[in-house]
Amino acid sequence: MTGYDSKARHNTPLARKLKDDIIRHGPMDIPTYMRACLLDPDYGYYRASTAIGKGGDFITAPEISQVFGELIGLWSVIVWKQMGEPAPFNLIELGPGRGTLMSDALRAAGVAGDFLSAADICMVEINTTLRRIQEYTLRNATDGCVMLRWFDCIEELQEADGKHKPVILIGNEFLDTLPPTQFVRCGSKWHWRQVSIDQDDALQFSPSIAPIASEFPELSQDLEAVFPGADVDTVVSRTSFNGLTDRILGWDNVAALMIDYGDTSSMRGDCLQAVRNHTYEHPLTSPGEADLSALVDFHELEKCIQRTAKDRLVIDGPVIQAEFLGSLGIMERASHLMARNPDKAAQIEAGVARLMSPQGMGTRFKAIGVRSKELPILPGFA
Repeated sequence: MTGYDSKARHNTPLARKLKDDIIRHGPMDIPTYMRACLLDPDYGYYRASTAIGKGGDFITAPEISQVFGELIGLWSVIVWKQMGEPAPFNLIELGPGRGTLMSDALRAAGVAGDFLSAADICMVEINTTLRRIQEYTLRNATDGCVMLRWFDCIEELQEADGKHKPVILIGNEFLDTLPPTQFVRCGSKWHWRQVSIDQDDALQFSPSIAPIASEFPELSQDLEAVFPGADVDTVVSRTSFNGLTDRILGWDNVAALMIDYGDTSSMRGDCLQAVRNHTYEHPLTSPGEADLSALVDFHELEKCIQRTAKDRLVIDGPVIQAEFLGSLGIMERASHLMARNPDKAAQIEAGVARLMSPQGMGTRFKAIGVRSKELPILPGFA
């Protein structure tokens, strides 16, 4: 996490709103702060910002190379066939950005004509600005030949369709939006990490007054077992994936693919990060005006699924993004595109290299599959 420069602090409208709340009710926990930064109805980052692309704050894999979305489309076709080619079924994307991934995926999936005619495309998106962009992108990409629906959340979709309709679920850079609970070691004890106000009337991170052990001794013992002998001021994070797992369990026949940046072991250190104008900044610098996300703890995700799935779900992976895309034939697809578009060969090659880089996205990003136990292992995870 980058340093917190006092001169760089922005007293944004959301910062003022949060400080008023802290004055009235006391310090807030990290999940509350992160949810407010992203989802506050008046000033939340995801409410109106376009966010993605060169003109936004960050660029995602589908914006880097069309090959990424095309491979996800072909992956979906194979999974649909593994399911027995159900019709209709829901193809769902969580946090679909500008609609680029789904547009590329549907174009590639067009090789299996029955797939498109069987698919109901469901976009889970709360950002009204991005919804308009997605609708424009997808209507142009599909010529209106597929069913398109938008929902604010998975619960709303499940209420509309029930649990029996088969589902293929895609989430690229969605898990990192789930807020973590953070803990900080003070002396020999663990405390909650909170957001409070410093003497200069600026937001700051601070430990809770009471240690965790005073209220949750088992949690304190668990932290000590996982992070024995941690130094003073050590910060650790835990994200609750229970809500997502419960939603996946709400379907009888489901295959989910989640791709995000993160680690496969319990993480020590601050997992929060903020990005504004393609530059990292401290998570407290510009509340509501920067994208706030959290490094994904895939180990914790696996444990959550194993704990709650009750033998109904199976986990495939996680594997690094380079391995996943490589097994789906990214190099062959890129070579084909370069041969057909020689004037864009350098651009295609550079995009694929960025997705596969051993020093960057290729290893930093992981893919994990979750499926109903009746389904075979998902493509890319053999």
